[in-house]
Amino acid sequence: MQRSKSMRAWAILPLLLCACSPSTGDSAASAQTVAAPQAGARHPESGLRVIPLSVTFAGKRHVFTVEVAGSSAEQAKGLMFRTRMGADEGMLFPFDPPRQASFWMKNTVIPLDIIFIGPDRLVSNIAANATPYSLDPLPSSGTAAAVLEINGGRAAELGIVPGAKVAW
Repeated sequence: MQRSKSMRAWAILPLLLCACSPSTGDSAASAQTVAAPQAGARHPESGLRVIPLSVTFAGKRHVFTVEVAGSSAEQAKGLMFRTRMGADEGMLFPFDPPRQASFWMKNTVIPLDIIFIGPDRLVSNIAANATPYSLDPLPSSGTAAAVLEINGGRAAELGIVPGAKVAW
């Protein structure tokens, strides 16, 4: 009888420890505790593969969970018609081979920061707060190996500037 009580106490201990864990409601804390997507993860709305991506600048590192628009068709659609995106979500457009890139906001409902990434994986330029539905071209300042789209204003909020290192 005594042994079964102590075994039950040990079984409950992990639950109590979890209940006493500090809250991750603080955005600085949650930026550090973002769990990487599981291998083979897919975005529920687009069906695209989802991967972690980090941006590092001036000793700060921020992790995003991004959808990968790898094919021409996926890149042509991008974030068109999407009505919302999480604060730490985005879409990555990788180019192989790297090339001069230009984006527009046709059929794009939410404002975006369009971050152009050079072959050295450094941010080359940012088209900040791109206007929804605009057909104006937003070009890279040089050869782009990829483009990252995140919510408009988020790059400035996080201190992401040209020269920041991007890893995926």
